[in-house]
Amino acid sequence: MMHACCLVFVFQLLSISAAMESSIVGGRVAKPHSRPYMASLQVHGSHTCGGILIREDFVLTAAHCKKDEQMTVVLGAHNIIKEEKSQQRIKVLKYHPHPTFNGKYDNDIMLLELEKNATLNKYVKPIGLPKKDGKIPANIQCAVAGWGLTGDTRHRSPVLREATEMMQSSFECKIIWGEYFNADHMICTTFTKKKGGICQGDSGGPLICNTKPQGITAFTFTDDCNDPRYPHVFTKVHTFLPWIKKVMQGLGDAE
Repeated sequence: MMHACCLVFVFQLLSISAAMESSIVGGRVAKPHSRPYMASLQVHGSHTCGGILIREDFVLTAAHCKKDEQMTVVLGAHNIIKEEKSQQRIKVLKYHPHPTFNGKYDNDIMLLELEKNATLNKYVKPIGLPKKDGKIPANIQCAVAGWGLTGDTRHRSPVLREATEMMQSSFECKIIWGEYFNADHMICTTFTKKKGGICQGDSGGPLICNTKPQGITAFTFTDDCNDPRYPHVFTKVHTFLPWIKKVMQGLGDAE
């Protein structure tokens, strides 16, 4: 009975956000160019979402990051408000949101096909994807990274920031998030106020566990992204590997 009451209480209060500006609350400034796979997705020169380079011509991000206007992918960046020599700006040729993404929370994953190949160097390198059947144990520490709102006042950070979050069991996440959480397609993390983590919203950015991107940032609790009672939720990358490979092979957007 207590369990049911708890769920009702949570859903009455629940306000979910999959906001568009990449953000790390707390955390630390990343060592410049230590994450050469990171991408800043921009519209009219303004950062809107994060992403990761997985091949010289494809960036993986969240489907809700799709814009009606032309998007540009910025690679090799540390400070996104400066014109660093390391940066490469490449327009998106084609958007490949997952075919069953319905604009809400499930299947929130998208591939961006670039107009031209990125030039790979020490500043720009793709990251390898996890194995299809790889298991992610609970309670291991994973890294998140992004640009944007940070600190108590949620001011915009021009430099890449990173934080550490811990994997949480899907069972616990299902209890808290209920119908919004699909354990087949999502994973979630726990965190502390002191260490911080993603916020509204580090959308499209990675959750890196054991050097592999296990998750793509999907949603947080809107009223306070830094409230440890509400785990952060990520799209589970390895579930979508067959679809990712089909798209990158030019076989269309079929599931």
